[in-house]
Amino acid sequence: MAAEGGWTVLQRRSGTENLSFRRGWAQYRNGFGKLHGDHWLGLEKMWSLTGSQGGRFRLRVELQDFEGSSAFADYSTFRLGSERESYRLHVGAHSGTAGDAFQGTYPGIDQNGSAFSTRDRDNDGCNPCVFGDIAMMSCSELQGGSGWWFSRCGSANLNGDWHPRGDNIGWSSGVYWKSWKGPAPYSLRASVMKVKAL
Repeated sequence: MAAEGGWTVLQRRSGTENLSFRRGWAQYRNGFGKLHGDHWLGLEKMWSLTGSQGGRFRLRVELQDFEGSSAFADYSTFRLGSERESYRLHVGAHSGTAGDAFQGTYPGIDQNGSAFSTRDRDNDGCNPCVFGDIAMMSCSELQGGSGWWFSRCGSANLNGDWHPRGDNIGWSSGVYWKSWKGPAPYSLRASVMKVKAL
């Protein structure tokens, strides 16, 4: 909760715990971790909060690197589709210091409107994913088996593998927000995703 109150934390990577986010669909649907530590609240809870009741929510993403800097991305609206829609992501207008990684740092990778994918449920929209002239596996597999809203793997994945300081550069499977730290692979120290009713 921030000083102004009213925030619900959807995801936290504190940079002090090493909770694995290499999970399947059922765990991402139901949630995992500890609410006061590193966790994923759960897609079904996120949908119940933001998508099923017709309420309006804003999203704030807070990021920290290993050099002591921080940045944020605010989205004017946030909601998820139902499980039948594979918890499709919908975000509104962007503002903030971290750039708009959800809408992409280069053409064709807009994650807004993307379905959620996990290692056991591929909804990333490319089969196979082609980078240059090389055919790759699914984005979830390429990103270390994490779950996220992938679109040609995208410019954001806060559920990737956490890498410690000194070993956090060069990993395509890391925790990244490429509109702030990129385009070369840089795995972030910490992240928080939280929503607040409008």
